[in-house]
Amino acid sequence: MCDTTFFGDKLVQAVKEGKVSEDMINDAAIRIVRTLLAFKKAPDPQTYPRKIIACLDHIALAKKAAQKAMTLIKNEKGVLPFAKDKAKTIVILGKLGNVENIGDHGSSRVFPHYVVTPLAGVTKLLPNAEVIYYDGKDTERAKKIAKEADAVIIVAGYNHSDEGEFIAASEEFNTALGGDRKDSLGLHKNEIDLIKAAGPVNSNTAVVLIGGNMILIDEWKDSVPAILLAYYPGMEGGTVIAETLFGENNPGGKLPFVIVKKESDLPKVDWNAEEISYEYYHGFQKLEKEGVTPSVPYGFGLSYTGFDISAPSFEVKDSKVIAKATVRNTGKCAGDEVVQFYVGFSKSKVDRPIKSLRGFKRISLGVGESKTVEIVCPVEKLAWFNQDHWEVEKMSYEGFIGSSSADVDLLKGSFTV
Repeated sequence: MCDTTFFGDKLVQAVKEGKVSEDMINDAAIRIVRTLLAFKKAPDPQTYPRKIIACLDHIALAKKAAQKAMTLIKNEKGVLPFAKDKAKTIVILGKLGNVENIGDHGSSRVFPHYVVTPLAGVTKLLPNAEVIYYDGKDTERAKKIAKEADAVIIVAGYNHSDEGEFIAASEEFNTALGGDRKDSLGLHKNEIDLIKAAGPVNSNTAVVLIGGNMILIDEWKDSVPAILLAYYPGMEGGTVIAETLFGENNPGGKLPFVIVKKESDLPKVDWNAEEISYEYYHGFQKLEKEGVTPSVPYGFGLSYTGFDISAPSFEVKDSKVIAKATVRNTGKCAGDEVVQFYVGFSKSKVDRPIKSLRGFKRISLGVGESKTVEIVCPVEKLAWFNQDHWEVEKMSYEGFIGSSSADVDLLKGSFTV
């Protein structure tokens, strides 16, 4: 690592004192040298002059990544997208609404030439509208401002100090104090208070969540009709958030994790423990094993259009499991759907998950358009580890295909290996 706080001279001293063997150091050094030699033997065929950094192609790619990631997890009565022609006064609430927030300030930190904030994105998209920003410290003031607006956007969530790689403040490395979430898996109390206060006073309100992990929503989700998860959307994040809220980008992202109703649905973390053991199952598979219903299921994500998935089929051919279904756009605008293929193991002789994700495919469909989606999974991906080898059970498996891990979003079939 670039920072030798925990090693460096201390590691040299540990070797001298016999606490760390020279063989261990040699093994570690060999791994590094082996990697360097491997890259030297197969150099990158392309050169990257400094002038192309943040060029137009790079900016377009950053924007595309953010567009594809936007995940709509609530949209009551179709409040989103906001109507651009009716949005004369727009209110943006929350301290993260005007912050250049791209996540970690540790080893994964990047330094783009600029970062578009949500406030800047909305202001640029709607130059003729009055865009009012308030950090939300005074909830009564926030309520008053929100009540008179045509659209309200509450930006809440995390930054590097909440969930970044833990790193102490250092002038030498130009870093600020960062760390993991330790107090709660939900929003900060002041953000929850802001949403509960300002959300109900205006029916055209959406919460935009910023963060790189699951965020509990049950404490406040009934206070607003719409929730958009933007993750850490990068340098063009504010642009894409604005375009998504006002209908120029149709969200098609899906949750890469399950959102639980309460923290007790997940294993507890003891931050002071020197050792912690967890059981085998985690995430949505743990919840399914325990019969716990999540707040929002794994793989879930709404769109501004609708999709119908039908005609599921599952077959095994040439050592591959092939899942198919027909997807039709039933709404009034083009959009993307992510079709997901899960496999169930109820006939297994050993303890297996209720089901596991074994493939997915994102497709784009115009209004009224239909496509047959085919998802292929190698049979070997159905194996379990039996003592010293991987074993594929010869049995009947359940096949599930649909738009999320929830039973209501899946069509069921079976196949035999």
